[in-house]
Parts: sequence; C-alpha cells; structure tokens
Amino acid sequence: MNTNPGIIGRKLGMTQLVAADGTVTPCTVIEARAIVVAKRTQEKDGYDALVLGLGDVSEKHVNRPVGGLFKKNQVTPKRHLRELRCSAEYAAKFELGQELALDELFEVGQFVDVQATSKGRGFTGVMRRHNFKGAVRSHGAHEYKRHGGSIGSNMTPGRVFKGKRMAGQSGNETVSVLNQKVAGVIAEDGLILVRGGTPGARGAIVTVRGAVKKKNGGRVASA
Repeated sequence: MNTNPGIIGRKLGMTQLVAADGTVTPCTVIEARAIVVAKRTQEKDGYDALVLGLGDVSEKHVNRPVGGLFKKNQVTPKRHLRELRCSAEYAAKFELGQELALDELFEVGQFVDVQATSKGRGFTGVMRRHNFKGAVRSHGAHEYKRHGGSIGSNMTPGRVFKGKRMAGQSGNETVSVLNQKVAGVIAEDGLILVRGGTPGARGAIVTVRGAVKKKNGGRVASA
C-alpha cells in the first residue's frame, strides 16, 4: 500500500514545456488545492490517514453524517473527499482546515504515481477493448472483419471459460500510472505539472502520490 505523501487535484488538461535547448516536454496540468477535513487514527479507526477535501459545495448538497463531520471539524463542505493512508507522525504535521503546500510535497524530477478514473467508452468491440487483430479481409470474407472469432469448443468443456475477452463495457475504471516524473510545481497557483499523460478526462479528480516502487517516495537523490 502506498503511504507516501500525496494530494488530490483536478485535471485541467495538457500543455508543453520548452527547454532552453528547444526540447519540448508534454505535461498534464493538475490543480491541487486540497485541504485536510478530517483524520483517521490508529486508536479510533485502526489505521492512520488524512482525509482531503477538494471543491466547495453548499451545505444543502451534503448528507447529514458528512455535514456533521464538516461542522465538527469547522471546515467548509467539500464536494470530493479522499483518504490517503500515512504514518501517524506525518498526519500530526497538519491541522484541520490546513491547505497542503505543493512545494513541500513534491519537487521537480520526483517520481509520482497518478490514479484516476479513465474515460468511459461505453460498449465497445474486441478490437478497441482488447486490441484484437480482427478477422482476415481477403476476398470471400463476409462480415467478420471486426469479430472476435471462436469463444470456445463444442462438447468439451461445453461452456465459455470465465474471463474470456469479449466485447463489453470499456473504460470508466480506476487506472493507476506509476513512475511519472514531476515536470514542474507552481505552488502559488496550486498547480502540478506531470510529465506525459494521466488517466481521466478534463475535470477528473486525480490522486498524486510519491512513487511506491521508488526509494524515498521517488524524490531526487539530492533531496
């Protein structure tokens, strides 16, 4: 489980960074102005975590249990909430209602893991969903160009195996992309620039955390 420092934000889109030598780097722009709305503790909940909130919302649009949490902790209601597991020592550094400073969480060159809900593509065929090659398109082929072909045998086993790759719902699922580099941090504007593309459409809620498969949370060696 990833317990490295992180934050939640909103994907704004993509841009380019042009270096002095003319090198162009594609980057995803993420606006991250999350605040701490609650904490989870080992004594009460059995684990330690920070509950982050993003995007203001009217009190009438939250249910009573969640609204009571906001009132108890004296924070403004937030539309999106996410729990980020962490150590008790790290959680103790933050106060309720405090906004997380991006320049203290990330640095340029650091490796991060980005998680979001991918774009929903509806009901799609096997070529788009599973990258099938498709049937032959030679002379005589008839209406099977984008079909998946056989899905099983006749008498034995007499059924279709579970997990058979077929047409169906594509996208709209949680996707994590590991070991992406931080290309820039603009703390005063609440922006993180992540090299390359990230899952989700514009406006999607994105979770950015230090890379779990890198030492020291993916931070650069000089840090």
